[in-house]
Amino acid sequence: MTATSGTLEATPTLTALDRCDRCGAQAYIRAVLASGGALLFCNHHGRDVEPKLRPQTTEWTDESERIS
Repeated sequence: MTATSGTLEATPTLTALDRCDRCGAQAYIRAVLASGGALLFCNHHGRDVEPKLRPQTTEWTDESERIS
């Protein structure tokens, strides 16, 4: 969640336009880095980098349950 005008606002849902930073497939995982910035991953690459990358994040949003 991010603060906007004194209220809490949920991080926007990833859409079909959001693409994996590794392969360009549809992104289902957003990793917000503690150092700043965010990375997007498809389910496959998100699972691949999660053990190493997740401790470096302030937010890890996983929307892979939307995959049908």
